[in-house]
Formats: sequence, C-alpha cells, structure tokens
Amino acid sequence: MARRRSRTPVVPGANQALDRLKSEVMRREGYAVDPNRPDLVKYEVAKTLGIPLSPGNNGQLSTEQAGKIGGPIGGSMVREMVRLAQEQLAKR
Repeated sequence: MARRRSRTPVVPGANQALDRLKSEVMRREGYAVDPNRPDLVKYEVAKTLGIPLSPGNNGQLSTEQAGKIGGPIGGSMVREMVRLAQEQLAKR
C-alpha cells in the first residue's frame, strides 16, 4: 500500500515563506490570489481547466484531474525555487 506524503515542510516554520512564494508565483502566472489564503488558488486553477473542484470531499476527481490542478501550482513553485537557487549560486 502506498504511503501518504506528509504535507509538513522539512524546515520548521517554512509554511509562511512557502505560502508567500505560492502567492507571488501564481499571481505572476495570472491568477488572482488572496495573499492571506494562497491555498485557495487551486479552485481558480481548477475553474480555468474546467475541473469541478469544490471544498470538502472531491472523491469524484480522477488522479489525472487532480494532477492537472496541482501540476501548474507545484511546477511553477519548483521552477521559481530553482531560479532563486541558481541566482544565489551565481552571486557566490
């Protein structure tokens, strides 16, 4: 049986910084993001993709649909983190 991944960041206290990053990155991607609730951007992404995501149980969604929602969010965040790391390495 597959293990469920922990949603807790490895670095204690990193939640706020990750939320700020998500908010900034998704705003640059053209989504309206509430800086106080960046986790809600998933509903806007789902809406633009035509996927019926709603608060609560979304057991009707296929794995493919869930990936289409989370992919643009996580992918954009990873690209930005890589860009920031490269920028920091170039400064050394």
